Amino acid sequence: MTTHIAPRRRKVRVLSTLGPASRSPEMIRKLFMAGADAFRLNMSHGTHDDHAASVAAIRAMEKELGRPTTILADLQGPKLRVGNFKGGMAVLDHGATFVLDRGKAPGDATRVNLPHPEIFLALREGARLLLDDGKMVLRVLAATKDRIETRVEVGGVLSNHKGLNVPDVVVPMAALTDKDRLDLAFALEQDVDWIALSFVQRPEDVAEARRLIGGKASLLAKIEKPSAIERLDEILELADAVMVARGDLGVELPPERVPPLQKRIVESARRLGRPVVVATQMLESMIKAPTPTRAEVSDVATAVYDGADAIMLSAESAAGDWPEESVAMMDRIAAAVEADPAHQARVHFTETLPDPTTADALAEAAAQISQTVSAAAIICFTLSGSTARRIARERPSVPLLVLTPRQATARRLGLLWGAHAVHTKDVASFEEMVGKAKRMALRQGIAKAGDRIIIMAGIPFATPGSTNVIHVVRLLGDELKGHRAL
Repeated sequence: MTTHIAPRRRKVRVLSTLGPASRSPEMIRKLFMAGADAFRLNMSHGTHDDHAASVAAIRAMEKELGRPTTILADLQGPKLRVGNFKGGMAVLDHGATFVLDRGKAPGDATRVNLPHPEIFLALREGARLLLDDGKMVLRVLAATKDRIETRVEVGGVLSNHKGLNVPDVVVPMAALTDKDRLDLAFALEQDVDWIALSFVQRPEDVAEARRLIGGKASLLAKIEKPSAIERLDEILELADAVMVARGDLGVELPPERVPPLQKRIVESARRLGRPVVVATQMLESMIKAPTPTRAEVSDVATAVYDGADAIMLSAESAAGDWPEESVAMMDRIAAAVEADPAHQARVHFTETLPDPTTADALAEAAAQISQTVSAAAIICFTLSGSTARRIARERPSVPLLVLTPRQATARRLGLLWGAHAVHTKDVASFEEMVGKAKRMALRQGIAKAGDRIIIMAGIPFATPGSTNVIHVVRLLGDELKGHRAL
């Protein structure tokens, strides 16, 4: 028996990462009830069997609760790592010379193997190499096809297989490794809704991933490399959504540069109508503590005030001691910010001018009309989800109910600001559209008798990209009487 859950009144979406602490069916349901709108499968960790079980649990819950639920598979991307050391580690002294080479012998305090030949010729004198999440810094003195000579600017203890970041050059590496290709094929077999592409450096990375996905899922580009910032608009044009991945972005750039870049990425994505997710260390202290720091609360609030479509939990929900509490805290912070009378004005600090199309003009009009006539909700009919994305770009103050005959579309809209998607039968006439919009608004609890609602759709029906109708109607008390099955 399906139990329909009322729409969340909160507009920003909560994306929760699943992991050892949260992948059981019972915990997934708890996370959803606590406020999770979408679930992230981190392909860097866990087996395909683990992730398949998570997908099955989410889809079972989806069927039980009658709510299309979004699943995002996050590909690991190319991880650069140093080789092995004698004894497992070495101490790099400040000011010393340190070499990375192609030799197979175990490393020491003077050298180590670097098993990534494509890096050697890409480097230039003066470029930085960051080790172990930026804890150690090397400056390149000279580079050949077999040897990189560096000076240690910030030393420390370096152990086997620690990560290496190359922030100052574009490394000629594909964004998809062999592991990523296997993980991508698996994720598509599982019918996930979104694929997240890690360590994007250039638009070509996005184009290659889109070709491999072949329309079977939407594509989210993670912005975590300085080179991606330089070509942000081109990447946004090719991606369906972006993520401000502040972890590696904060390693490769000075930390004080990350907040302005976060705002720039959010604004750019919003102007182009692309959903944007803010991620990494949002409630980091809740990995071990039942409550966050005040600074973390302010960080989450800032993303909500900026109008991000979604905010993400990583280790907090995947491997922490308080996964359910972390989601509930994220939900409460977002709800409190959106209840602030100043929230709507702050969200509109970013100007989102409509494109010169009928659909964009109607979406802008729908948001304005909803305020002028104090409408209770905007209801849109869509096949591809493009109408919903256009309306959400305007950040209307009222709920957005999206009705679609495509289950895949309903699921993918779980990362879209303010959208409550319902998978339902299509309509064939104007009168049927109006009647269905009224009934669904009442059934979903977003409007009541006497309220006005705004309806957007395209005629002829069942034609993608044909949005050309906006209609305002008042609900009557007998709308639910004698209705046909939905």
